Amino acid sequence: MNEPSSFVQGSVVGCPDSELEKPPYTPVVGGQLNSGTICMSAQQQLSSHYNLHNLYGLTEAYATHALMNIQGKRPFVLSRSSFPGIGRFSGVWTGDVRSDWEQLRFSIPVLQFSLFGVPLVGADICGFEGNTNEELCVRWMQIGAFYPFMRNHNDRPNAPQEPFVFGQKAQAAMRTALNLRYSLLPFLYTLFHRAHTSADTVARPLFMFPTDPHCRTIDQQFLWGSSLLISPVLEQGAVELSAYLPAGTWYHLHNGQPFHSNGQYVQLSAPLETINVHVREGHIIPQQEPALTTAASRENHFFLTVALSTGGWARGELFWDDGDSLRTFETQNYCYVNFTAGQSQIVSNPLNLNGALASLLLGGVQVFGVPSQPLYVLVNGEKVIDFTYKTDTKVLTVTPLVLPMSKTFTV
Repeated sequence: MNEPSSFVQGSVVGCPDSELEKPPYTPVVGGQLNSGTICMSAQQQLSSHYNLHNLYGLTEAYATHALMNIQGKRPFVLSRSSFPGIGRFSGVWTGDVRSDWEQLRFSIPVLQFSLFGVPLVGADICGFEGNTNEELCVRWMQIGAFYPFMRNHNDRPNAPQEPFVFGQKAQAAMRTALNLRYSLLPFLYTLFHRAHTSADTVARPLFMFPTDPHCRTIDQQFLWGSSLLISPVLEQGAVELSAYLPAGTWYHLHNGQPFHSNGQYVQLSAPLETINVHVREGHIIPQQEPALTTAASRENHFFLTVALSTGGWARGELFWDDGDSLRTFETQNYCYVNFTAGQSQIVSNPLNLNGALASLLLGGVQVFGVPSQPLYVLVNGEKVIDFTYKTDTKVLTVTPLVLPMSKTFTV
């Protein structure tokens, strides 16, 4: 609670009957502005509490973030209270959400914090207030795997909700969701780099397709960058869902199954162990083999998921540094690699290197949308025999590979 918090509403003697206490508009939560805090008319050194309440979160985040100059490392700061500008200093979580399906659904529009300059945001997975249940917690873990900030968190009096307290089927579904997130950390890290340097969004709403009127009101799906479309289950007992795919070709991340959309809803199978994620045509997603920790994952082999456009091209990028040092972008202390696909080949082009990728290898490539089975595959000009092609989904997989990520390669 990084704002003045009180379990007495306003004051034990009440608050004055003034415009500060009863302005024309008040938030729905609590019914009045002094709910859970002190009177709005309370005087502080600079001004009334009405003018200063939300600044507590911002100024505390600023002061805490400044400790990086003492530690010499990146800070991790998390705030519940927020104010415009806080995204520069802190992530935000959405407070004490209830453990129910309605709050699960409400968590998606909250991801629009990215539009306000706060890319690191997330809700308490499985809910904070009240007891969760197995199905709700599995579905929340699946959507939570795509919150920019992911955390399972609840109140002490409530039932435990760690994955290990549930049945084997639920544990397997949660493990799948966590492994998927960990495999996508290089892509997510690159999205955060773009947010830092270009004010791009990490999690974004579908109305980022501005010419598609259907996307303006969709609030039960969201995107990671412009490449991944997440369509979670948000209803109890559901084993399928209706998802909107903007115009173009979208490939299921799990198996490369293509969907050629004119801008339409499609029915997707969604048993308990499944979260539907689609890759947009024309994009290359850098991934890594997941491990038990982010530190261990960073040492594993990379692999590329290439989603070819109908014209046979795709592009992607990877930003990589040590994950801890300050101002790596400003001081050119990072690696940046461009990936392009076209004319039946994938090419990496390292544009900036600092040694962070020196020991890391590309272990494989999967290419979605390959129109016909290749007669052979060349890696840096030499034939390889370890590749497979699935005629039903038109997916080409080339693995195992041992290609240095810090050097140019061609597949």
